[in-house]
Amino acid sequence: MTCHALPNAGLAEHSVAPAASEARVATLIGQVYEVAPAADRRRLLEYLLPRVGVLSLAVVADGLFARILFRNESSRIRVGLEDVGQVQGNDVSALVERLQQVSTDAIYGLAQIVAASPVMASSAAAALLVTVLVQRARAQAADDADPGNALAQAAAPSDAP
Repeated sequence: MTCHALPNAGLAEHSVAPAASEARVATLIGQVYEVAPAADRRRLLEYLLPRVGVLSLAVVADGLFARILFRNESSRIRVGLEDVGQVQGNDVSALVERLQQVSTDAIYGLAQIVAASPVMASSAAAALLVTVLVQRARAQAADDADPGNALAQAAAPSDAP
């Protein structure tokens, strides 16, 4: 084995971590949605839907979200209680996965929605979600403050054998 493999291993680890974090966030939001009362589910959907592109809405959950979007005549998306009953937690997780591809900043607004609801905020999934989002925000702020730091960490040789 040559020494050339060590830096590449560090790069692979660094690139997998954000993807794992994004999947965990999407799953947690789906779990929070499942335990939320209908009014809070509606608020979550009304926050998420306008932030995802129309094509993504058509693809996710067999077009359920696109049908909700196109049924609205005004510029503000209104989600009905019957819509809330049709949307499952795994549908919301898939929607959040798409949203994270477009805008990670939009995900941070979910922490405010979750924290504003006593029922949602009291779930274990919500507590973990807010913790993960705060950690991601801090890491992003650190990377934004020193962009060379992330590259240096990724290129540094691993201490592992």
